[in-house]
Amino acid sequence: MPASGGVTRSTLRQQIADALRDEVLAGRMQPRVEFTVKQIAEQYGVSATPVREALFDLSAQGLLESDQHRGFRVREFTVADYRAMVEARALVIDGVFRAIFDGATPAATVLAVHRPALVSVRRRAEEATRAARSGDLDVLIGYDLRFWRELGAVIGNSYINEFLQRLRMQAWVFAVPYLRGDADVCDWLWNGHRELVEAIAAADGPAVRAALDAYYAHGRNWADRLAAGNPPHPGHRG
Repeated sequence: MPASGGVTRSTLRQQIADALRDEVLAGRMQPRVEFTVKQIAEQYGVSATPVREALFDLSAQGLLESDQHRGFRVREFTVADYRAMVEARALVIDGVFRAIFDGATPAATVLAVHRPALVSVRRRAEEATRAARSGDLDVLIGYDLRFWRELGAVIGNSYINEFLQRLRMQAWVFAVPYLRGDADVCDWLWNGHRELVEAIAAADGPAVRAALDAYYAHGRNWADRLAAGNPPHPGHRG
């Protein structure tokens, strides 16, 4: 990613942050492995300043930890952290959909405004569902994040959407090392994207709640499995 005259520092900063985020989410950058601004700058063939800014951006998102003397490393989450992420998502998303389906304005009227946006969300859902059922983590992560980000845009509250997106990225950082070493990975990848978006598009409140309940239960069950010590150790490829 060499710098060029047509690339501003802020653009370069974003490009580096995006590239490193992809590496972290894919599990190619492991927790406890420290790296410095200089190492990343040399890797991408750029100056230290946009790299430092990108690393601090990822630290602010909760994906990296920094040490003044040692550099940076991928944040290491615990099962308790993951369970708390699931519960936080459930509380916030439930509140959002209660406002839509229990409000004074009929849900169908509220959602009709967002029908064009749901077309794109449906495409993301199809791709995410397909990737989950085939166990393709690399494809799934990207589509899952896009699915929830675009679905969140329907909410119309950027603060809620950003908060939830941050939690999802952190959850993937935690989950990927376990999932890559799990022979039963397809059993532990949620694939209800399609059912959820179809229920929302139909303004079917009970179906939406059922899809979300299944989503939360899936996360809690996987956390229980991790706590019981059944899965392979993170990073294991067996």
